[in-house]
Amino acid sequence: MSNLQVGDVLLGLVAITALLAGWIALRWGSRIRSAAGLPPGRLAYADTGDWRPPEKPLFSARYGLAGKPDYLVATQSGLVPVEVKSSLAPAEPYPSHVLQLAAYCLLLEEAEGQAPPYGLLKYKDAVFEIRYTYAVRDELLRLLDEMRQWHSWSSEHGVPRGHNEPRRCAGCGYRSMCDESLA
Repeated sequence: MSNLQVGDVLLGLVAITALLAGWIALRWGSRIRSAAGLPPGRLAYADTGDWRPPEKPLFSARYGLAGKPDYLVATQSGLVPVEVKSSLAPAEPYPSHVLQLAAYCLLLEEAEGQAPPYGLLKYKDAVFEIRYTYAVRDELLRLLDEMRQWHSWSSEHGVPRGHNEPRRCAGCGYRSMCDESLA
């Protein structure tokens, strides 16, 4: 066999190997996307730490709100936030999880000038599509007002620790400034 023929065979083997590796990578990527519960579209952002370094959070001065969803997916309907929970799915999403997702929708609405049509709550074993409606938005804004009022009151009057769990205090981000820390 001449050197040209050996080169052609080697080039053919390299091409077949590259095609096979590409096909495997596509299948692997599809499985990861499916397991993550992500909708079809371009992955615009991930805050999971294993994709790329986290970016700065979304921020709204108007609402005094900041946050980072686990994923943002650019779909045909616009950007869609995805929040991943490590627990098994409840029969219906917890209201606190729905409002957390609604907060990301509100932040996207502020940043992009257009509200996302929905967000996704991904549990270990299920994905819930949560429509971002006026009712959900209004409930979030009501809760934010209530939280501001509570914060204002508690700043004036102080709030006693509501548990006797040293482990909980040890993991608290406020333990260094808390007069009642058990840690």
